[in-house]
Amino acid sequence: MENFVYHNPTQLIFGRGQLAQLEEKARLLGPTVLLVYGGGSIKRTGLYDKVIFLLQSAGCRVHELPGVEPNPRLSTVNKGIELCRQEGVNWILAVGGGSVIDAAKAVAIGVPYEGDVWDFYTRKAVAQEALPLGTVLTLAATGSEMNRGSVITNWETQEKHGAGTTFPAFSILDPEHTFSVPRDQTIYGISDILSHVFEQYFTHTAEIPLQTRFAESIMKTVIENAERVLTNPEDYDARANILYCGTMALNGTLPVGVTTDWATHSIEHAVSAIYDIPHGGGLAIIFPKWMRYVYRENVARFVRFATEVWNVDPAGKTDDEIALEGIAATEAFFARIGAPTRLADYGITDEHLQLMAEKATPFGPIGQFKTLTSDDVAQILRLSL
Repeated sequence: MENFVYHNPTQLIFGRGQLAQLEEKARLLGPTVLLVYGGGSIKRTGLYDKVIFLLQSAGCRVHELPGVEPNPRLSTVNKGIELCRQEGVNWILAVGGGSVIDAAKAVAIGVPYEGDVWDFYTRKAVAQEALPLGTVLTLAATGSEMNRGSVITNWETQEKHGAGTTFPAFSILDPEHTFSVPRDQTIYGISDILSHVFEQYFTHTAEIPLQTRFAESIMKTVIENAERVLTNPEDYDARANILYCGTMALNGTLPVGVTTDWATHSIEHAVSAIYDIPHGGGLAIIFPKWMRYVYRENVARFVRFATEVWNVDPAGKTDDEIALEGIAATEAFFARIGAPTRLADYGITDEHLQLMAEKATPFGPIGQFKTLTSDDVAQILRLSL
């Protein structure tokens, strides 16, 4: 196990009816708030009206940044920064999924920064201060509600990068707020959660039994509940289990003392920066191809993955055969729940393959499980076509 420092200041408020706590939180954070949300689903479900009522009951003056894109754009972030400065906003409330929260985080660090907020995403600056941020989560997927990560797309340059930004002060997670999530978004969320665990599970770090079992528990819980929630979208317990898995997959618990990878996320970011596809859909396509490309770097890890997560029977099989059966089970699961399996499902050809490979590696080779050059990325993308 490697040395580590673990710190997570986000207060997680989980369960049915917990939205009521928003009023008290709002009173503590200040009288002027920027409400950040996406395409309007929170208005259709009535959540918007509830949030406005609670904010106004707390005496807050509310300004709004609606229309955050599924791959949140720098231009939208800049609108939010300007609005906060003009109106003297004290704090930010993100109501939505990971994209909304990521945009809100970018606004939060951009307001006090004198330069271009894109500096944080191109490794030219590190965030030192931010406006306070709260979240009301409506989608199980990114884990952004309990970490400091944020991913933003610069559509003008067709770049998509992540940065360490700011932790939410609090996040309210009511599984009932996810009942109305469309089927495809539920599927993308499931693939995103699993992909986050994959990035931290496939490692060469030795002697990490606790982290390994944590990761396997999250993967198995998601797999066990996925078809339940797709069969009955209002299955409270299945929604709750997946919602909590999404948070635990990326709140800093899994990578303590572990060297993690994140190459596949970099590859998907390059694809969606050009084609604007759903992040979870891209990950479901690319991850099994990455697995096939790298598994021989540590076959034993993939053997464990196959036997512990997918219950592959190892009897009479070579390690290679067991590992490949686990990878095939991963691919079959994504197909079974309705996730895309090829880039062709989004109409993507090899036209921009080399460009995507270069955009995935703007700062040099990526990954820790196997270090990937742009040529390696191109081969993985070709396998994904």
